[in-house]
Amino acid sequence: MHDLLKYSTAVCAISLVAALSAMGWAAEPKQIASAGATRIEAEAILREAGASDAMVALWEQDTRGESPEDIREFVEDLRNDSPDKRREIVENMRRNYQYVQGPDSQSQSGVPHGTTFEFSFDHSNIFPGTTRTITVYVPAQYTAEKPACVYVGLDSLAFEAPTVFDNLIAKGQMPVTIGIGIEPGNVPAGQTAQTPRFNRSVEFDAPSDQLARFLLEEVIPEVERHSTPAGLPIRLSQDPNDRAVGGASTGGIGSFTLAWEHPDAFRRVFSAIGTYVGMRGGDRYPVLVRKTEPKPIRIFMQDGSHDELTDWLGEVGDWWLGNQTMLSALQFAGYSVEHVWGEGSHDTKHATAVFPDAMRFLWADWPQPVTARVSQNNMLSATLLPGEAWVGVTKPEKSVETFLSASEQHKALAPGTAGDEYLTEPTTGKLWLQRSTGKKTVVDTGLQHPTGVAVSPDGLWLAVAESRTHWGYSYQIQPDGALQNKQRFYWFHVPDYADDSGAEGLAVDRDGRLYAATRLGVQVFDHNGRSRAILPLPGGEARAIAFDPRHLDVLYVRCADGHIYRRKFKVPGVLPGGAALQVPNWGPG
Repeated sequence: MHDLLKYSTAVCAISLVAALSAMGWAAEPKQIASAGATRIEAEAILREAGASDAMVALWEQDTRGESPEDIREFVEDLRNDSPDKRREIVENMRRNYQYVQGPDSQSQSGVPHGTTFEFSFDHSNIFPGTTRTITVYVPAQYTAEKPACVYVGLDSLAFEAPTVFDNLIAKGQMPVTIGIGIEPGNVPAGQTAQTPRFNRSVEFDAPSDQLARFLLEEVIPEVERHSTPAGLPIRLSQDPNDRAVGGASTGGIGSFTLAWEHPDAFRRVFSAIGTYVGMRGGDRYPVLVRKTEPKPIRIFMQDGSHDELTDWLGEVGDWWLGNQTMLSALQFAGYSVEHVWGEGSHDTKHATAVFPDAMRFLWADWPQPVTARVSQNNMLSATLLPGEAWVGVTKPEKSVETFLSASEQHKALAPGTAGDEYLTEPTTGKLWLQRSTGKKTVVDTGLQHPTGVAVSPDGLWLAVAESRTHWGYSYQIQPDGALQNKQRFYWFHVPDYADDSGAEGLAVDRDGRLYAATRLGVQVFDHNGRSRAILPLPGGEARAIAFDPRHLDVLYVRCADGHIYRRKFKVPGVLPGGAALQVPNWGPG
């Protein structure tokens, strides 16, 4: 907390006795006097740096609940700061204190008030050993007659959420919603007096599905095992359209990750001062958003032009620039996104002030579903047909199954030949050429678990994927089938939970694009080896891929869970082993 005291500059202090009383801690008179003197020193330093009496009063009001130890550390840093740094802190206080809460963030007479309760959760299998507090808000209008909508708050129910929900539900501006506040987990040290392992960053910053699984498999069922303070059973909607998430900083990116990883569970996101920087890979999001087929998510973003943590975490990136880059990516990809920029620092005052507007935007037109929109991605528009989506297939035609099996066996027929084919041997790292006569020749060795193979429509180039790395290779095919000019050519995107792309089957379309079955779904590469589009599948990781030999504009994919999906595309695929075809000149760009 000390770091947030200094770098958000949103701190202040109430009287020491009141603060200690709020914490339930009985201090000795000497301790109170010592801490009180520390606060007096802090106020004097801030005034000397230019803080007005009104700013100091706000500063004092804002530290309600902060521990004396945190205040002492903050003051120690103030003592060591240069005069310029102290003036910068005061200037950030001025910037942040301009954002005040409106009526919807304040308790209103005549508005029914919801209730809250807390419980400890200490038996997670996904984040083992962690302990945390879960806070649950139940609106006064909840009757248990039907499942309530859900809001998940990371770092608990911040932004005056219970009061805002009271007011907006009463106005009919958001549905009856149960709020679930999630504190980050800590793993206690073996010895009571030692520092625990803090799990906040690993839980909220990581662009993986762990946090979503934690909520869906553990927290939400645990909440539903409780009753409301009035004794009603808690029934939560499972419709993703009825679920919103929100948080600030690490909680901001964590909220986006919940929806990004599981749009089948969460579709409305409030992200304040989000950590879209190189903390744990969040800086990759803008590129992934631009390349991935749009998902049904609505987002409200908030940040300030002085949101930077240069003195603390400057090496991981620029928060303000990261949020602007993320917004640009979301707009490019066609998402329903609203944003409010200010001039504040890494602080939640502005976010708290705009939270009612964010909720109105996110819940606008509910219960109409949040839907995916159209991206400006050229590769997506060149390959996908409007209105076409992945469709589950119970049992494909025998001809399709034959080519899917060939994909799983890592074989590729060469066009314009009498049946020559290339195949890989993953366990030995070998690439083979097998003639139509049955003769096999090793044409390359030393590959790291080579899997998918595909020949370009003109028969001049061979693509080979390595499933244990994020690379694929390009080879020039000679008239006699021999290979030369091997090049690491294809760069695959890799999910956060894996060390490799898991690339398996490959297929090509009439224009020479390469379609790769990977852990992220189908990645579509241009002629120059760049992953330009990512097509997630309902079944998760893709394994085998093939165009329907009877209807070459239909692509089939078998996923890791065994389910098969098909989809119609704009550009037809190439029949393996068919006649060689001329491909367009893509150019070097």
